Amino acid sequence: MAPLYTAAVLGYASVRWLKAFSDEQCKGINHFVALYAVPVLIFHMVSTNDPYHMNQRLIAADTLQKAVMLLALTAWAFWSHFRRRGRRDGKAESSAAASPIKWVVTNFSVASLPNTIIMGVPLLNGMYGSVSGELMKQIVVMQFCIWYNVVIFLYEFMAARDGTAKISPAVPAETADENHDRSMVDESGGSSIHRHAADRSSHHQVVVNIEITEVAAAAAVASTTTAPVDGAAAAKELGAEDDGDANKVAVDLPPPTPVQPQVPSVMHVVWMATKKLLQIPNTYASFLGLIWSLMAFKIGFSMPKIVGDSLFIIYTTAVGLSMFASGTFIARQSRFVPCGYTIASLSMLLKFLIGPVIMLLASLAIGMHGTLLHIAVVQAALPLAVTSFVYAEEYKVHADIMSTGVILGIFISLPVTIVYYILLGL
Repeated sequence: MAPLYTAAVLGYASVRWLKAFSDEQCKGINHFVALYAVPVLIFHMVSTNDPYHMNQRLIAADTLQKAVMLLALTAWAFWSHFRRRGRRDGKAESSAAASPIKWVVTNFSVASLPNTIIMGVPLLNGMYGSVSGELMKQIVVMQFCIWYNVVIFLYEFMAARDGTAKISPAVPAETADENHDRSMVDESGGSSIHRHAADRSSHHQVVVNIEITEVAAAAAVASTTTAPVDGAAAAKELGAEDDGDANKVAVDLPPPTPVQPQVPSVMHVVWMATKKLLQIPNTYASFLGLIWSLMAFKIGFSMPKIVGDSLFIIYTTAVGLSMFASGTFIARQSRFVPCGYTIASLSMLLKFLIGPVIMLLASLAIGMHGTLLHIAVVQAALPLAVTSFVYAEEYKVHADIMSTGVILGIFISLPVTIVYYILLGL
């Protein structure tokens, strides 16, 4: 573990004391790690894993632990959400605060997505030997081919839902002292009608500020006909009337119906989230690696040496640069614990106690014992994966909690995993 901590300390010192990198340069390092080095490492780990000889008990225990965590957190989040809404007695609540999916994704990532590649492989190799490396590959395959895709899909689902909810925002009216032209364009294209807001008094401002679509709808209601009304023609007709008639129209006609946000269909949101999911480097790196391993270990061929060596040069930088980037991130924070000590304590409890305990129970339920059981529990006690923070920062969902999980987890994971190693060996 010493080389990993050395890389993190060098990253911290290069920013905090030496001022060797600016914020933009640190972001560039993070982008290289997240979008280039780590995907190549994922491809290497998945493509070199034999999918036909995976440890079924380990995979079953890992799947059961994550499924139990996801279902339990979902039930807890929705129960808390509806109970809070009942206490508010119908008061307005923002969608950002009301969405329970955010807490489900955050807590699930903290409890169930350990840093298997960067810290798991070297740490467990030192504890249990080279056999743990192959088992970690199997965990990585499941983690990146299934569970990270579940997390990213939930992120994209929230982003697509929140983005399309504001597809038709209401246009604010101009203030009385604005003197610039207002252009109202005909739907059929071409001509536009310019009106000066200062040309009319504030008493006549009502008609001037109505959008073309609202004027057309008002003209249709006034004429009590079902024929479609051209927007520009309606505007010209109203503009040709005298002021008294314009005021009469403004008084007699019902007020325009406010534009309601269009709620997207579930299938539309699911499609948008899936399409975005397929564009993420980690996603297609894991699936390309899986496809390659399925063919290579079935037919019995290996990757050409020139390609393998090229990938080796890239993926060997992922581990060191990931820890280096973590050090630069720590150095750029205003305080060591961005989310506060209370939330940090709860997240550490979730990460290093609840997650491993559920893994222990799931492993015992599957029938695991001996070294395999020890490896399963210790890998569940690894710190939060840096990739989880990258996604949280990208989607702006509890990034402070994720960064705390990465920062504190790096420092306290070694003594915690050693304690689990000793307790399991008794």
